[in-house]
Amino acid sequence: MNADSLTAHTDSGRAPLRVLLIEDSPLIRRSIVEAIDASGVMQVAAQAESADEAIALLDGEAFDAVIVDLQLKGGSSVPVLAYMQREGLIESTFAAVLTNHALPAYRERCQQYGVRHFYDKSFEFDRVIDALHEYAQARLEAR
Repeated sequence: MNADSLTAHTDSGRAPLRVLLIEDSPLIRRSIVEAIDASGVMQVAAQAESADEAIALLDGEAFDAVIVDLQLKGGSSVPVLAYMQREGLIESTFAAVLTNHALPAYRERCQQYGVRHFYDKSFEFDRVIDALHEYAQARLEAR
């Protein structure tokens, strides 16, 4: 998001949707940040590369949406999903998994944690951005 559109949303009382991006690949992070920030209605407010980093951010700040990869620096994102479920964040936040491990067993495991949005990085990258954009638009219209 550029400064002008961020200012326009802030001036009108409509702050952009705050997104936490949990991804360990710098290249993928950069692509997601560009796509989200260019939307005009959402911004990547924080980034994490590991589960511990992500949980610390979730514990200290409020986010409207979370995009998480299953495989993170130092391990899996399952502790993040478990934390979000335990704290009620899955229900109150747009939570999406964007992964290269899009096997049915992983999808089912994420659904057990309450995740309703599960996307394959290789084939559905645009779909997660579109779903997040729709969510952001609906939230802005409801305010």
